[in-house]
Amino acid sequence: MLQKPLLIYLADDDNEDRMLFKEALDEIDLDVYIEDFDNGVTLMDQLLKAENLPDAIYLDLNMPLMNGEECLNDIRNEPKLSHIQIIIYSTYVDEAMAERLHKKGANWYLMKPNSFNKLKNLLRKSLEYVYIGSKNTASLSEFIITAS
Repeated sequence: MLQKPLLIYLADDDNEDRMLFKEALDEIDLDVYIEDFDNGVTLMDQLLKAENLPDAIYLDLNMPLMNGEECLNDIRNEPKLSHIQIIIYSTYVDEAMAERLHKKGANWYLMKPNSFNKLKNLLRKSLEYVYIGSKNTASLSEFIITAS
């Protein structure tokens, strides 16, 4: 389905969530390479020195050292990084928080689902958006990607 491999960064301090994310990616039929980080500081260091920037970054909101919102702010304020698509990836959706992150430049918001199959479906859906370059910033309802 995809014509070129996508480079994805995942920043999440929960090792089990990172492992599940990678296992779900392995099971869907998309050509994706993933690098993962357990905190926002390490993610930002890699982004600032990387020669090949990722096509998208999945950001957990609640990380130590530097949380997802702080990473989003720094990425959007760095000209060489500002084009990267950012998907907030969190255990909950707070509508006020989602609206704030949407205004700050996040492309989508994914709530971590409660099943492996739903995770695969959400990742497939969000990566299709990444691949076609859709910014999906028209409305908050389009911003939040849910399992269906």
